[in-house]
Amino acid sequence: MNRQSTDVAKASVKMAISSRSNEEKLTLAFKEKGILTTAVDIGGDFTNSTVKIIERALVASHRCKIIKESHVHDGAVAGATKEALEQISRKATGLNVGGKIGIARAGEHISVCIFMSIGLLHLNEVVIGLGHRSIPDIY
Repeated sequence: MNRQSTDVAKASVKMAISSRSNEEKLTLAFKEKGILTTAVDIGGDFTNSTVKIIERALVASHRCKIIKESHVHDGAVAGATKEALEQISRKATGLNVGGKIGIARAGEHISVCIFMSIGLLHLNEVVIGLGHRSIPDIY
């Protein structure tokens, strides 16, 4: 089944905003549609956490077999994650964040969504960033 980049992006957003208890149901539903997904929690000081966030996205992608052991696949996930981080960095730099990464892949489309709450005393801001890459379809 041929999936478009918009389908994969929507799946990554749904995974990022889902509750932990709903993740497994979503993963199974997306798999039936030919989309592989995963999600992982993130948090900490934004500036000091960016490398860890990219690492968590890579580890989750490998663990759930969304990507193969390949520098091309690793680069795609890292690049899409960095792109999503850049979209939210203006609001998050220097502050504490907590949230989730949602990752989805179908065919040659891979999408990484980062959904975060930014803490500043009792005033919380909510941000979302999304990155997409195309990678060889080698399963």
